[in-house]
Amino acid sequence: MVMSEVPARRALEEIDKAARRLAAAGIESARLDAELLMAAAAGVTRAAVITGWIDLSPATLNNFETMIARREKREPIAYLLGRKEFYSLDFEVSPAVLIPRPESEIVVAAALEFIAAAPDARVLDIGTGSGAIAIAIAVNAARAHFTGVDISADAIAVASRNAEHHRVEDRVTLRRGDCFDILDGGPALGSFEVIVSNPPYLDDAEIAALEPEVRTFEPRVAISAGAGGLDILRRIAAGAPRHLAGDGELIVEVAAGQATKAAVAKLVEEAGLRVVSVINDFAGHPRVVRARRGRAGA
Repeated sequence: MVMSEVPARRALEEIDKAARRLAAAGIESARLDAELLMAAAAGVTRAAVITGWIDLSPATLNNFETMIARREKREPIAYLLGRKEFYSLDFEVSPAVLIPRPESEIVVAAALEFIAAAPDARVLDIGTGSGAIAIAIAVNAARAHFTGVDISADAIAVASRNAEHHRVEDRVTLRRGDCFDILDGGPALGSFEVIVSNPPYLDDAEIAALEPEVRTFEPRVAISAGAGGLDILRRIAAGAPRHLAGDGELIVEVAAGQATKAAVAKLVEEAGLRVVSVINDFAGHPRVVRARRGRAGA
């Protein structure tokens, strides 16, 4: 049975109108967003929307209008869909967590490179949020064990569901904590072969210039790191030596270009660590710092 051309044409007309509204709101991916939101409203794939295999019921149209109105106000599409792809895996996201970015996949790749030589590694993820980094590593490192720490209980709940979804909950322990300080009343953190983090790293003064999707909707605690953007990085560097086992490694994401600043090198060195490599992101900006015990030149 071939679906009538009439609802197919109507769906395309609704998408066209919605795309114009989103474009007027300053959204560059207006057409794509409209198609994705129509698919979500109808409970079908984007391919079904494009080819016309869609039921334009009153409920579908009402859901679509509600989501378009929210996107028009620049609410991130990942929050509207409730999902975000990261490292080729599907993750639940909500306003309680930072939306995973492609740059953080560099952290995952670096950790997997380390774990290839230490498959039974214990891994600590500071500021785990949705759990995307820890879970992406866990899916690809079947013998490693993970602890994810986040200050937000709501974020921990999201990460827990993601761990269950990807069937790694038996190797991923989630704790409420502030960097290395545990707040959930359980045992203190031990030692780890790998410590990873995508911490808040924006200067407070930069927040006002961010796109509305980030400035207004993403959790401020996940992006803002005081004057200079180094408050959390400083705490992670200072605490890492006490929690790194043997020749363990700290792998941390920083702001574009921040990795080359003397301030970052200084805080790492003052903590008794040495930078072993800096990895560029896809735009060629220094983005991920890898550090081990021992000062530079050691």
